[in-house]
Amino acid sequence: MNAFYAQSGGVTAVINASACGVIETARANKGKIGKVYAGRNGIIGALTEDLIDTSKESASSIAALRHTPSGAFGSCRFKLKSLEENQREYERLIEVFKAHNIGYFFYNGGGDSADTCYKVSQLSEKMGYPIQAIHVPKTVDNDLPITDNCPGFGSVAKYIAVSTREASFDVASMAKTSTKVFIVEVMGRHAGWIAAAGGLASTEDTPIPIIILFPEVEFDQKKFLAKVDALVEKHGYCTVVVSEGVHYADGKFLAESGLKDSFGHAQLGGAATVIAGMVQKELGLKNHWAVADYLQRAARHIASKTDVEMAYAMGKAAVQFALKGHNSIMPTVERISNKPFKWKVGMAPLSKVANVEKMMPKNFITKDGFGITNKCREYLEPLIKGEDYPPYKNGLPKYVRLKNVGVKQKLEKFEL
Repeated sequence: MNAFYAQSGGVTAVINASACGVIETARANKGKIGKVYAGRNGIIGALTEDLIDTSKESASSIAALRHTPSGAFGSCRFKLKSLEENQREYERLIEVFKAHNIGYFFYNGGGDSADTCYKVSQLSEKMGYPIQAIHVPKTVDNDLPITDNCPGFGSVAKYIAVSTREASFDVASMAKTSTKVFIVEVMGRHAGWIAAAGGLASTEDTPIPIIILFPEVEFDQKKFLAKVDALVEKHGYCTVVVSEGVHYADGKFLAESGLKDSFGHAQLGGAATVIAGMVQKELGLKNHWAVADYLQRAARHIASKTDVEMAYAMGKAAVQFALKGHNSIMPTVERISNKPFKWKVGMAPLSKVANVEKMMPKNFITKDGFGITNKCREYLEPLIKGEDYPPYKNGLPKYVRLKNVGVKQKLEKFEL
């Protein structure tokens, strides 16, 4: 049987490392798995029969995926409804799988993707077609349950920690006569894992006055401004790391635009400008703000080696689990110890992963709600360790662009 692989949701610096793990492991098991077809633009590629034949790619090109950011086959934000709500789409998937002799389904994504993968795994039972669906974990938000962490997060955490430290050095050098508050907005709708990484910038040997605004902590403007005022008074400057999902006590996001994304989530963006406005208006302090946005999740040049290794391992394990007959599961990272840092591959049922978000534990956030505890630091530090630089040419990272040769279509056109 052939395999179908697809990437979903927001891409990361290491999602292609997982793709590399899937494809290389499948190639090493040619007697058990035929070709690996990738969906062009995620699950949409399966529904529209827009498949990519990865066998047309050289071994060196597939290997280069390990150090190439973004989604090599295209990603999407598209969530399948239930079988009862939209049987037409599921019937189409079966048609495409049958037409191309696909018996393995590997879906690389976050929480909504886990839900899609779980629904596909139920096709065997509900529609009488044998399909083994394995979810390959990926999300910069680090909010998938059960797994210790999510591939993609460690590299974003490293980028934010480094950027926060570097920007803070900049502000400190100019604070006497210029900017006194630097604000950086990071991703994280409901979970503050990425924002927490900003706290790693400050250490005993390099102390930096940092305020972190978490989605898990209700925003209190008066308390926040008092903290900023106190730090600037003491140090001459401070840095604020604000998660896009920070909200008031009534649940309203600071950065809510009133728009919705394709998953139905509130579209966010602009928390940094809101914070900057408060600091300027209420405290009269000169400030600068920045939004990490796509830069944080695309920064393969400074990816965490630990993250790259985990991403590849999850892709490899997905294929190995499928070959052992597993279905409706997700490979996980199981932490064995912190010092020295050790981990192994585990397994979680998709029924316990889909539509479940993992928030920051209370004991990871300081009592004042503006920083990270030592326990949080112990959790985060191993995830950003190690450098895994891509090859460079003429001063720029050399990334691979696949040929992405399409598979000849056998079915009638399908409209989404």
